[in-house]
Amino acid sequence: MRRDHPTRSLLRLVCALVLAGACGACAFKESGYGAGAQAERMAAQAAAEKAPQPDTPGMYLALIDRMQRQGLFYASLAHIDAYEEQYGATPDSTLLRAQALRETGQPSASAQAYRSLLSTPLAARGYHGLGLLAGAQGDFREAASELAQAATLAPTDAATLSDLGYARLREGDVAGARVPLMQAAELDAHSARIQSNIALLWLAQGHSKEARALMDEQQFASAVRTAVHDDAKKVAAAARAYKSSSQSSRDVSATVAIPGRLTHD
Repeated sequence: MRRDHPTRSLLRLVCALVLAGACGACAFKESGYGAGAQAERMAAQAAAEKAPQPDTPGMYLALIDRMQRQGLFYASLAHIDAYEEQYGATPDSTLLRAQALRETGQPSASAQAYRSLLSTPLAARGYHGLGLLAGAQGDFREAASELAQAATLAPTDAATLSDLGYARLREGDVAGARVPLMQAAELDAHSARIQSNIALLWLAQGHSKEARALMDEQQFASAVRTAVHDDAKKVAAAARAYKSSSQSSRDVSATVAIPGRLTHD
């Protein structure tokens, strides 16, 4: 039997993914809920799972990544299993697995996969993922710690710096959020997510006029503006608690540091 050229196999897979993404687009954008959205999601997953496998490991990983970018995280898990069955697990496939597990509501398994990356060249991505998991659970102190590790290993990655700044804002450390957020904005001036975090920073610093001007310039939708203002309220509350905690720590340190009377033999 004649073997198809890799390019033809890849083309068929891309086409299948595009069709899958089209039929499930509204479900993955969370524009609808209930049985109809669930049916569309299942149809998209089934279409993706029937797609032919590419002919090389690199092409296969690239297509799994494309699946995830289209929101087909359940289907990507099936293909990651198939990839690792054929080629063995690699840091790249483990990262894709960790991302898919996080997006499909399996935080414990996702964290285990991210931790397995910490001794690999993808350690920065591992710390980044652990930070996202901690943030999703509302532990922004832990999130900031993990993301700071990621930023140390990947100091020019705009997404990591932006997420670190956001985690510090939600922790209440407004001053500590400024530098990574400004770095992220200069590294990737076109990211809407980064710009929304900058607007949040302005609001947290009391610069409401600048925040409003930025959101107008970026033409933020009303839902995004509402989300930024809602987050600003949470940041303000966290900042008050952070300031109070920091003051208490300084008071304790000052008490311990008070010198006693020296005695001499």
